[in-house]
Amino acid sequence: MPAPLQTIASSPNLPEQADVVVIGGGIVGVWAAYYLARRGLSVALVEKGQVGAEQSSRNWGWCRQQNRDARELPMATKSLDLWERFAAESGEDTGFSRCGLLYLSNDDQELAGWARWRDFARTVGVTTHMLNGAEAAERGRATGRPWKGGVFSPSDGIADPARAAPAVARAIMKLGGTVHQGCAARGLETGGGRVCGVVTERGTIRTKLVVLAGGAWASSFCHQIGVRFPLASIRSSILSVGPSPTGLPDALHTAAVSVTRRGDGGHTLAISGRGRVDPTMQQIRFAPQFMPMFTRRWRSLMPGGLEGMRSGHETLRRWRLDRPTPMERVRVLDPTPDRSTIRLTHERAMALLPGLKGAPITAAWGGYIDSTPDGVPAIGEVGSLPGLILAAGFSGHGFGIGPGAGHLIADLVTDQAPIVDPKPYHPDRFAGFSAGKVADF
Repeated sequence: MPAPLQTIASSPNLPEQADVVVIGGGIVGVWAAYYLARRGLSVALVEKGQVGAEQSSRNWGWCRQQNRDARELPMATKSLDLWERFAAESGEDTGFSRCGLLYLSNDDQELAGWARWRDFARTVGVTTHMLNGAEAAERGRATGRPWKGGVFSPSDGIADPARAAPAVARAIMKLGGTVHQGCAARGLETGGGRVCGVVTERGTIRTKLVVLAGGAWASSFCHQIGVRFPLASIRSSILSVGPSPTGLPDALHTAAVSVTRRGDGGHTLAISGRGRVDPTMQQIRFAPQFMPMFTRRWRSLMPGGLEGMRSGHETLRRWRLDRPTPMERVRVLDPTPDRSTIRLTHERAMALLPGLKGAPITAAWGGYIDSTPDGVPAIGEVGSLPGLILAAGFSGHGFGIGPGAGHLIADLVTDQAPIVDPKPYHPDRFAGFSAGKVADF
């Protein structure tokens, strides 16, 4: 079975004009549209398939500051506040809870790294608690084993990937914005050197501002309009199990496996960082820029197969705006999960948490994580095409920092003081061969 996801109804009519068009109904796209609509702008969100159906419903659901790269930490902190405020603002429920995140380890080097991050976090006002052996064993008592130490981040939390993006999409429509599912954006119209419209399969929307939040499709879309955006997709594999007895942690990470309570009382199981690289022509094109990333993470990445070629999301082919595109052939990226990873994940989770034994596997799925060469998202106006704001390459972190990213996009569009410093995210940093330091976590 695929990843669980709530469905929503679309707006009935595609507008002829909008102040802003958001391309992509994943978590970043819906948050951007939500905050733009809250500013009083007319917003149309177009999604080729179903809102939240790709990586936005296929992730762990963690909303964390813990172990964030220094460039992302300010956005992670702001995002937690925005997650918390959303229910009161909108009347919608994303399943967000500040339950705290628990990390356990028996590896001295890993514990030392967490301690260094704790020291850094203190300098920016983030609270995280290092645990000694006795404290780790107490917090991790559901594992029934000793631990050398760990970390507990009390102000972090989780939200429900099955309902988060749909909930935000409903809030957009309450504010007067429109959401159009099954409506692929084929390309952009330009005039006078800037964006002037979005061509969709259902017609053209006149607009001067476009937010491209296309996830794993973003680079191939940029290629159609002559914008070079290095992106590589990693195929992850995750499973879920049914409800288990109480007493298990809401969110637990170990090097072997990570476990997260779902909104239905079950748990999501995953191995952090493990994935397959499905070769595509786009990946070959950008291989030099990704060598530092892949070299650093080679232990957790494995060669993949032809899934990426068949899906078409990383194609270098050009498509016409008056004919169906690859996005209409594959409405939702639904790659095959790696069976060996699913088996290993399940085995490790049963060994780690005896309380999970007997819980049936309810679903297993694959998902494409869109990554930049430095592991930090690209957010900002494309210098070569005024009116186009890129918001992609979230490198597996988009769910948690989605609200902050959406708020920042709205700030940039409306020329308001940005919620965080936008400079570390600007896509122009990829203009040269080197993108800079690869993200620590």
